[in-house]
Amino acid sequence: MSQELLNKIKEQLDAAIPGAVEHAEMPYDFITFTIKQDKVHEVLSFLKNDAELNFHFLTDLTGMQTADEKHLGVIYHLHNMIKNYRIRIKTFFSMDKPEIPTAIDLWPGANWMERETFDFYGIKFKGHPNLKRILNVDEMDIFPMRKEYPLEDQSRDDKSDKMFGR
Repeated sequence: MSQELLNKIKEQLDAAIPGAVEHAEMPYDFITFTIKQDKVHEVLSFLKNDAELNFHFLTDLTGMQTADEKHLGVIYHLHNMIKNYRIRIKTFFSMDKPEIPTAIDLWPGANWMERETFDFYGIKFKGHPNLKRILNVDEMDIFPMRKEYPLEDQSRDDKSDKMFGR
């Protein structure tokens, strides 16, 4: 069923927003689409408002940094509660310009999730009404979840970042 649903959603996305889907896969039986950054809001809107797909619930929104440490991304988890379908939408962009449109106009609950993602990754959500730090102090000038900083005290010689997968 999951592979059929993935194919069906991909076909509908390709027809409605040509060229938006960069990659479609099913890691661990979880339908996942990688979407072009400039098309992500349009895709999210389509998935929510399409009467058949009806992904009306935003379960989660978070940031990430790629393993090569050159790109940031945003991951959306969407849920169609009526049919109990869940999908993951991912989009990536350069560290040089970490911007993406807000999803608050689609899901008002995205407000705090976007603020948290900004706070920890520095991803700017264009159109967000109050994008400021939510958990860290306002004076902080770094984004702590980025892989730009050592994970261990550099004065210690008994531990290294290799212990943390770097």
